[in-house]
Amino acid sequence: MDDDGTETAQGNLSAENQLTVTLNSYEDCKNYFKRKLELEPMKSNAIAAIETLIEYIRQDKSETLSELREKINGTIDCLTKTDTAVTSVASGCELFLRFITLTSLDQPDFQQCRIVLVNRGQLFLKEVSQSRIKISKLCMPFISDGATILVHARSRVVIQLLKDVAATKKRFSVFATESRPDCTGTDLKQSLSEYGIPTTVILDAAVGYIMEKVDLILVGAEGVVESGGIINKIGTYQMAVMAKYCNKPFYVLVESFKFVRLYPLNQHDVPNEWKYPTCPNPAPSEHPLVDYTPPYFITLLFTDLGVLTPSAVSDELIKLYS
Repeated sequence: MDDDGTETAQGNLSAENQLTVTLNSYEDCKNYFKRKLELEPMKSNAIAAIETLIEYIRQDKSETLSELREKINGTIDCLTKTDTAVTSVASGCELFLRFITLTSLDQPDFQQCRIVLVNRGQLFLKEVSQSRIKISKLCMPFISDGATILVHARSRVVIQLLKDVAATKKRFSVFATESRPDCTGTDLKQSLSEYGIPTTVILDAAVGYIMEKVDLILVGAEGVVESGGIINKIGTYQMAVMAKYCNKPFYVLVESFKFVRLYPLNQHDVPNEWKYPTCPNPAPSEHPLVDYTPPYFITLLFTDLGVLTPSAVSDELIKLYS
């Protein structure tokens, strides 16, 4: 990622050089995807998945578009069986596939078609890579000097915003939830400390206690559903409920490639493969990795499409998928 928060192709050259591998199978693609995230921890999971698909298309030996599309769908299915932000990977890949195949491919042979698909993929990647900096610019005016902010999980777009706000010399402090089960709150604190942002990690169970001390809540999202609600790290829902009760603004920072065609009415309606990505038939003792926050509890969504109310999401989602 560049210093301004843009995930550009130029900024990925060094990582690409370290990932010169042959993708002969779905397992190769999954390992390539995971390696990308290891080399560039601030890279969005969805963007890493899209880069994996582009490289797969470049190397694939299919002879027809239908055969290639079938293999791409198989690759997407493989990538969504990892334990890394399944919702965002699924939505980002679906939009990517629509973007590169929606218009006609009037080329004399399939090898030319493949080049066109790769070029379209790179164009899509360039567009979505600008998302974080756009979102940060939209949300910065909502962070006042002296603010106390509560955050949950380790959202890369939230980190980008807080880094940009700190660069303007505004004074603010952050409470970060521990974010179990993987305790990403500790990683978040370390990331923010690099920019001189005072951060305190609190227990997930202490959200209600700390709520009266904060001015606003910032969270990312793994997915935005048709109702304007969000799917995000487990614990987001209870935080939103408490924020609503205490009359604190609850802001969501999310890229538009995470908009998903789903309309859950409750937690049960969220697909199990998103809640339990590595355990398709979970036992009662298994804990979900994400939960669903209804739109009623969300104040605003800051996206690369603009600042949206939850009710405006459905119109934007229709535009994306039409």
